[in-house]
Amino acid sequence: MIEGPAPGTTRWRLDIAYDGTDFSGWAAQPDRRTVQGELEHRIGQVLRLSAPATLTVAGRTDAGVHARGQVAHVDLLDEAPVDTLRRRLQRVLPADLVVRDVRPAPAGFDARFAARWRRYVYRLVDEAGFADPLLRGHVARIRGTLDPDALTAAGRELLGLRDFAAFCRPREGATTIRTLLDCTARRRPGDGTVEITVRADAFCHSMVRSLVGALATVATGRRDLAWLRTVRDATSRQSSIQVMPAHGLTLEEVGYPPDDELAARAAAARAVRVLTPTTPTTEPPTDGDCCGD
Repeated sequence: MIEGPAPGTTRWRLDIAYDGTDFSGWAAQPDRRTVQGELEHRIGQVLRLSAPATLTVAGRTDAGVHARGQVAHVDLLDEAPVDTLRRRLQRVLPADLVVRDVRPAPAGFDARFAARWRRYVYRLVDEAGFADPLLRGHVARIRGTLDPDALTAAGRELLGLRDFAAFCRPREGATTIRTLLDCTARRRPGDGTVEITVRADAFCHSMVRSLVGALATVATGRRDLAWLRTVRDATSRQSSIQVMPAHGLTLEEVGYPPDDELAARAAAARAVRVLTPTTPTTEPPTDGDCCGD
């Protein structure tokens, strides 16, 4: 059954960006500053709602993780003055949180379950790069010199549909089966920052930062591909993998299917997946257990 807006309400899509430095992640928590908590409070404030707004997000980012292309939806009463919501939020939101766009969501849209993929970029500076002090809150330092080509080659060992239990912090009742669609690295001209791009149908808790830690270990020559394959095939979290700092990670983009495929995608995404010998290695449904890092 597809969960849509209740009668008398309209679903709105919000495109959001934030600097995660001073947030305790996306998800609302008592007595902590979070992106969800800040937005739900401010939306209720500017629209003068009788009850708090409730946001559903595409990727639940951890404390310190940034976002440039976060997506969420909210269902609001039809009479709510939403046409001016973005402009009014600009006046009250703090400088580290921006709602870039607010628009009616098409039928079947669900920010979490209708998403086909999430794209993150992790930024590193090694001994061959230039540590720009203006980017210190968004780029993590690493010892040694990274070989972006070696990292991309190592990333190919992890592509496809597989159980990423070795790279995830386990959560009761949550699957760690994901499809990693892309994993590439490049050295940015100018300052030499190494950007690692990963794209998957969804990510488990701490999965991106663990993937980067493992791949960086190989790309600096401290480990070889045989170690990576052993780790990859493990069925439980591996303590030998370094989890990289949160501040180097940014959610850059969330991808959705065409409007006429949104409802079908959301329906399929609610099915919990298992690995079988006949499971396809193309893009399978997203289970949605945990979509951020």
